[in-house]
Amino acid sequence: MVRLSVLLSLAMIAPIASNGAQRPKNEAAYLSSVENEAMAENAKSPLGVGAGEAAQRAEGGATQPAESTVAETPSPTEIKRSHEALGGATKDTGAKSGMVVDGADKGHDWWWRHAVIYEIYPRSFQDSNGDGIGDINGITSRLDYLKDLGIDAIWITPMYPSPGIDYGYDIADYTSIDPEYGTMEDFDRMVAAAKERGIRVIMDYVINHTSDQNPWFKESRSSRDNPKRDWYVWKDGKLGPDGKMGPPNNWQSWFGHSAWTWDEQTKQYYYHYFYVQQPDLNWRNPEVRKAMYGVLEFWMKHGVSGFRIDAVSRLFEDPEWRDDPYLPGYNAYGDRNIRHQYTDDLPEVHDVLRELHSVVAAYPGDQVLVTEADEPDIAALTKMYGANADEVQLPMDFQIADVNELSAVKFRKLFNEVETNTAHGQPEYFFSNHDQPRQWDRYGDGTHNDQIAKLMATLLLTTRGTPQMYYGEEIGMRTTDPARIEDVHDPIGKLGWPKEKGRDGERTPMQWTAGHNAGFTTNAKPWLPVPSTAAMYNVETESQNPDSIFNTYKRLLSLRKSEPALRDGDYEAIDENDTHVFAYLRKAASESIVVALNMSAQPRTISLQQAGATAEALYRSPLGEGGTSPETLSLAHVTLAPFGVVVAKVK
Repeated sequence: MVRLSVLLSLAMIAPIASNGAQRPKNEAAYLSSVENEAMAENAKSPLGVGAGEAAQRAEGGATQPAESTVAETPSPTEIKRSHEALGGATKDTGAKSGMVVDGADKGHDWWWRHAVIYEIYPRSFQDSNGDGIGDINGITSRLDYLKDLGIDAIWITPMYPSPGIDYGYDIADYTSIDPEYGTMEDFDRMVAAAKERGIRVIMDYVINHTSDQNPWFKESRSSRDNPKRDWYVWKDGKLGPDGKMGPPNNWQSWFGHSAWTWDEQTKQYYYHYFYVQQPDLNWRNPEVRKAMYGVLEFWMKHGVSGFRIDAVSRLFEDPEWRDDPYLPGYNAYGDRNIRHQYTDDLPEVHDVLRELHSVVAAYPGDQVLVTEADEPDIAALTKMYGANADEVQLPMDFQIADVNELSAVKFRKLFNEVETNTAHGQPEYFFSNHDQPRQWDRYGDGTHNDQIAKLMATLLLTTRGTPQMYYGEEIGMRTTDPARIEDVHDPIGKLGWPKEKGRDGERTPMQWTAGHNAGFTTNAKPWLPVPSTAAMYNVETESQNPDSIFNTYKRLLSLRKSEPALRDGDYEAIDENDTHVFAYLRKAASESIVVALNMSAQPRTISLQQAGATAEALYRSPLGEGGTSPETLSLAHVTLAPFGVVVAKVK
């Protein structure tokens, strides 16, 4: 999660009864009882999934036979065995057993290799009950739209019970639905309806921290000898040069000021990489790991096909508590800039990723893990796949997302690096999400923004990898920041105003029609205002224009499914010395498709004879005189308009 220079991350969950079972009014007491039961049952399962399995038992599920009494961090083999003992299915992988090496198994048709993932920010997608806030039933009502668009999976940002400090990324209950969004029955209906349409559901798994209102943290801060004290990161203060007690070290929160907050009751500091209300879990504690793996099991039993793992690189802190080095200058919050050397990307992260892989691999359906992996370079990103393709299938590629300029040279270099990654892992590309200003603004030049939006769509949907779209991207939605601090919802906008205006601008309601509130809600006041640009940029209006951004996405998504070279083909850069046009081939069997993108504001005439003599244009932007009619191109001389593109099948 990223907002300009501000990287964000988080979201979490806690225990609940599934299948719509009624919960007692005293939620905290119920959660505590479930978790206590889970801890008592840890001796009966090498995984000790805790909350997830305890919730199943609370609903009348059968308990399992005892296998171990050791409460240690489970190994991948132990995780697999525990799933089998608990009735979890393993994948049918022929002669293979145990760990599934997803990325290396070319013989298996992994669905996520050729899927298109669509991120939904549920507050802003569709309101079904007129309260001004999007909800689960609203998502269900738009599944036919997503199917028609060509979407294979939806990633939904957090919908769990939360105080809303970080709009759901501060989780009070990991295994329930916030009433603001609906009920567990609504969720189950949505998953079933999506499955009927060939659409899979990916949940946001906020792994680094919880809300300070989570029952786990309430217990942890209640006393120093509470059993859950070590579920979070607590530390004594340190005397400063002035003789006053201060934080243990100089670690900073990503959202400004010290990452340590004093707890008066227990006379210690607790650590939070993000907001004060988002205390970090202690992933060195085996009980934390077991409980969090139970969360995965809970949602997979509700039909989820995978998880997007939030802020994964922040899971561990330096056990020696060393100060981070300072950098020149100050941030938007008035703090000295700092390099998060001792709180980011510690090697233990990969141990957790391997364990997570084992948990999901024990369930049928080719579950997928996607990580928010804002790594400093492609080499670091490559490590997320695992040495044996046993960690994450799809690490999100922030390197390509954040080029933030139309540069054929830079894009070519990065795509070539990804293609030659030593793990041979599947790339996962995106250009917008709920933490970044929309790509229409970041890549636009102010004059050709709509044409550039079509170029970016072509780049995303014709390269080799798994594309991830952000709701509204397909209609060219713009970032619309608040004009006044009084209108800001996002806490980082309130903290950093006016240098940092927050992330409200990229989270405005989806624009379905040119009518009242863009068809998002019947409420007079949606939770965020609908931009005035919705009158032109909306699904209803753009669907009538063959050359609209919306129809560009539809056409490209259709080609991606119908053309084997775009769906499964290899990637090969061509004409690599051109500083203005990024061109490449996609090849499968005897079929080749050439793609050329003019990343300059001047028309360009190029030769693509390296690909062949002639080709049939599958898509051109802007559309020519013949519109969408078939057109044969001479690859010796291909003329591209400013920011123009061509996608053509070589004859």
